[in-house]
Amino acid sequence: MIEGNLLLILVALPFAAAVATSTMSPRAHDAAAWVSGSFLAAVGVVLALLYGPVGAGPVVRGRIDWVPALGLELSFRMDGFVWLFLSLIFGIGILVLIYARYYLSKTDPVPRFYAFLMAFAGAMVGMVLSGNILMLVVFWELTSILSFLLIGYWHQGQAAREGARMALVVTAAGGLCLLLAMILLGQIVGSHDLDRVLASGDLVRAHPLYPLVLGLFLIGCFTKSAQMPFHFWLPGAMAAPTPVSAFLHSATMVKAGVFLLVRLWPALTGTPEWTWIIGGAGVCTMLIGAFIAIFQHDLKGLL
Repeated sequence: MIEGNLLLILVALPFAAAVATSTMSPRAHDAAAWVSGSFLAAVGVVLALLYGPVGAGPVVRGRIDWVPALGLELSFRMDGFVWLFLSLIFGIGILVLIYARYYLSKTDPVPRFYAFLMAFAGAMVGMVLSGNILMLVVFWELTSILSFLLIGYWHQGQAAREGARMALVVTAAGGLCLLLAMILLGQIVGSHDLDRVLASGDLVRAHPLYPLVLGLFLIGCFTKSAQMPFHFWLPGAMAAPTPVSAFLHSATMVKAGVFLLVRLWPALTGTPEWTWIIGGAGVCTMLIGAFIAIFQHDLKGLL
């Protein structure tokens, strides 16, 4: 019970930081940084407290009865893989906060930046911890909306506006494909509970709708992680402030597609379609990406 409450606290802390920083004066640069850093430090404490329970058992669970009359609930689960991923998110997040404190100009509305960044971190936490595949898609799409706001933070520049719009269109469209895949997956399994889905791999792979589910699922993953042929939005997103590029495009959002591939691996893998599509996309992304990098002049775009 205590561990379940800690999961709920873990999801709530970044959103609480976003609310706190959004109410600050635009000139409260240092205060916004300290508040955001304090909340992330609290997240680190919660992760440390969960290390023992996660190591002792396979899964730690927590839930909130959202609409009990309709049987709707918010369920969260943590295993060792999720704990590791959250540690990466918040470890790099703290480094990005420190860098942003000295990177952003005094003329920038810094509290708004930290509010967007903390809300994005909360959406990532919700996605990683989701115990329901439909709730996972809700947080998935929330990351797309918040990345649009972060990439377009310097909205005075045309490149930032265009990069933000492109990122939103591509990742949100992929999210709609992912939503349809999760709905079909729930119909095949008879439940949208993640544990039920992960335990029903044989049923999913034997179903006639498996190729459609896999195709829609991979479109969602590939658009978010900027794999070929959905890579074209990522260079334009580098118009964002460097802390945004560091956090979204190296540590969190672009890795969300990879996380989801690993998360649903037990339910969808083991077929030639999975092997050839993912392997082919990975090889093409490496080779074509390396070729395109030869002609890049912008350092962030090159990376």
